[in-house]
Amino acid sequence: MEPGRARIGQNRGMDNPNAEPAGQPGATDAAHAAFLRLRESLAASIVGQDALVERLLIALLADGHLLVEGAPGLAKTTAIRTLAAHLEADFARVQFTPDLLPADLTGTEIWRPQEARFEFQPGPVFHPLLLADEINRAPAKVQSALLEAMGERQVTVGRRTYPLPRLFLVMATQNPIEQEGTFPLPEAQLDRFLMHVRIGYPDAAMETEILRLARTQARSELHAPAAAPARMPQAVVFAAREQVLGLHMAPALERYLVELVLASRDAGRYDPALARRIAWGASPRGSIALERCARARAWLAGRDYLTPEDIRAVAPDVLRHRVLPSYEALAEGWDGDRLVAALLEQVPPP
Repeated sequence: MEPGRARIGQNRGMDNPNAEPAGQPGATDAAHAAFLRLRESLAASIVGQDALVERLLIALLADGHLLVEGAPGLAKTTAIRTLAAHLEADFARVQFTPDLLPADLTGTEIWRPQEARFEFQPGPVFHPLLLADEINRAPAKVQSALLEAMGERQVTVGRRTYPLPRLFLVMATQNPIEQEGTFPLPEAQLDRFLMHVRIGYPDAAMETEILRLARTQARSELHAPAAAPARMPQAVVFAAREQVLGLHMAPALERYLVELVLASRDAGRYDPALARRIAWGASPRGSIALERCARARAWLAGRDYLTPEDIRAVAPDVLRHRVLPSYEALAEGWDGDRLVAALLEQVPPP
């Protein structure tokens, strides 16, 4: 057992000596059991992308949005579509293109001559689960409309403002292969994403399993349509979010999280060379995102307390788009991933 893990466990026991050990069957309630079943269902349909499945559930628990970057054909669309099939929530997919208009995303007002009034027709952004496919192909106007929806949970059309559903998750995708004719996301919008996840190709064993699964699905579709899976009520998601916020976080671990974010802004105390390579560090929104994601990961693992590994495991996805390299670092081949890895190496865990 890691030293930091042992200390946190001891602190938890000191707070409540009669507390039931985390991870025991008695400590797993209905919400946690439902999420375990959901993870198993997603993993069965999305072979070879366990990290994407976990990050998708973490975003759902942390009430945030996900930016996924990967080559075509890596089940990015399948992941969010499968999640929607297992939740009592509507799903919409928008293919972002250069000619897309903000009204295509938010909705528009239609004139009703019989009633002599305008009637608002909601757009796809009013669905609880939204897939923004190839988001960097949309112009700035569309990106700003999505920015308001993600940040403020509301949409403004004309003179009226309309609230979005309480459960609202945006999963945006980017294709790293083709960059011609794209509109890079501004830093303000990148910061709105809880995590920036990068996925790669599966290995040989997973590729074989994908072929087997594709054959099985093709055979089943020839005979009869598959039965609809059981859908998780939204109330279970909200109950799980409340439990995530109630997890125990030791003061030493909270200081470690804060120190990690502060080091991204001023790394000179640890390594002057690293400080020159970082142009901008993570904002307080990054601290909040890092804590929320670490809490969600610990909850999914069946624990009622956090460990240093929870923070270190989610830090690359939470911080890679928030820690920006300087021009000097870019010339030396540094990117956000390498900077975050250096920060994790320099800042000692408790």
